[in-house]
Amino acid sequence: MQVLQVQLEVGPDPAEVGRARRWARSRLVGSGIGDDEPLAETLILLISELVTNAVVHTGCPAVLRMLFGGGGGVGEAGTVRVEVADASDRPPRPRHAEGDDTNGRGLELVDGLADRWGWQPEGAGKQIWCEVDRGAPATVAEAPPKVVVQGGEVCEPPSCVFTNATGLA
Repeated sequence: MQVLQVQLEVGPDPAEVGRARRWARSRLVGSGIGDDEPLAETLILLISELVTNAVVHTGCPAVLRMLFGGGGGVGEAGTVRVEVADASDRPPRPRHAEGDDTNGRGLELVDGLADRWGWQPEGAGKQIWCEVDRGAPATVAEAPPKVVVQGGEVCEPPSCVFTNATGLA
């Protein structure tokens, strides 16, 4: 089974986020995900949040990758994986926005919309990734997010996996 990977380099200017969204939207259409599908809107929002975090919090260029492919895991049928790599080795720091705060909601959105997300070191920097299963509803989960890794152990940096799937310990 072949996995299709597409990649875009994004400059450190926050205005580059719009270019990343336009590029991603065209790639989604090319992969068979209709521009008007809720899944496309969810993926564009996730891409926007991850790219924004990378360029705003690091001030460095980033690389956006999208992987499409074949059935149930990374790059398998129904799963779209988004990866954003940057030059900072600092782990992502999920925050909780209060009231009228204008920052601090990005990773909360990613956690609520993606089926899985996490981060890992990449070269001298890091890669933050998320996955959305094409067959799953593109809505925020009702259950609180769970933090898990293989074997049910609680996640600790530098390699974390976060999921909003219910029934996981």
